[in-house]
Amino acid sequence: MAILIGLLIIAVGAFCQSSSYVPINKIKDWSWESYWIVQGVFAWLIFPLLGALLAVPAGHSLGELFSTAQPFRFWMTILFGVLWGIGGLTFGLSMRYLGVALGQSLALGTCAALGTIMGPVLLNTFFPELNALESLTSAVIIGVVVTLVGIAIIGVAGAMKSASLSEEEKKEAVKDFNFPKGIIIALLAGFMSGCFNVGLEFGKDINFGELTNPMFRTLPATLLVTFGGFVTNAVYCFAQNQKNKTWGDYGKKKVWGNNLLFCALAGALWYSQFFGLSLGKGFLTSSATLTTLAFCILMALNVTFSNVWGIILKEWKGCNSRTIAVLVLGIVVLVISCFLPQLL
Repeated sequence: MAILIGLLIIAVGAFCQSSSYVPINKIKDWSWESYWIVQGVFAWLIFPLLGALLAVPAGHSLGELFSTAQPFRFWMTILFGVLWGIGGLTFGLSMRYLGVALGQSLALGTCAALGTIMGPVLLNTFFPELNALESLTSAVIIGVVVTLVGIAIIGVAGAMKSASLSEEEKKEAVKDFNFPKGIIIALLAGFMSGCFNVGLEFGKDINFGELTNPMFRTLPATLLVTFGGFVTNAVYCFAQNQKNKTWGDYGKKKVWGNNLLFCALAGALWYSQFFGLSLGKGFLTSSATLTTLAFCILMALNVTFSNVWGIILKEWKGCNSRTIAVLVLGIVVLVISCFLPQLL
């Protein structure tokens, strides 16, 4: 029962993340770089800070925790956050060119596989005494492979969509649709986004140990990773403000109330995935396989729900029944990948 509860919590977080780009459609009269960094303040700073505070027992502080953390692990956690930030930037662009469904599917699928594998591999490189590679069991590898199969099937559906629709129909579904360009950006986004889980691996011991509720133990590391990502995104977005002369967006008082509300909502929904991941893993401690695969499961569910949103937002409008059938098959495979390792 505990495992089922953990998976359900992760699923709720995935649903929230997959919904986080819907409020962005309500943002008015701001350029991409302006609303991206403002929602990032909420997604990568404010809400992660509030989450990290839950991991701090009475009589202690985050400052105390970070100042006593092993310096190498502390800075490696932030460094991989900076690298993940590059993935975050290209992630947004992948949806610009492919849409919510296909963009998230390809980017998150790559992120799921690489994030799950790279974490233990790099941790073992720097700390071989931890035997981190032992977590990559055959069941974990099978889970990752099945996830990639599901992603590949959805990618095939995307290619079928691109081939079957006219340019006008593509633009109607996704304004800047560009399949070749979007594919390259989505794969880059997935590769760099996998650094998030690597950062979590390096920072997983940055907590107060037994004094911290097991469900909150990864939240301080999450804050460090998202802080690193915020730095990357802030540098890029402010550079774009300068290049495109869009600094004036921040002075448009008439839209601030509306835009701030929807940026905050988008940020809260986005952060819910990692808050749910931390809580969910607290219920998966009896299964080492699912604990290792938790990040991969989260990404697979993100893809599943993003495609549901893609259907709701009519991004697959005009596709034939065969294309939709392939899409549904990919979603089913992803759902199976979440539970298959536990049955092995």
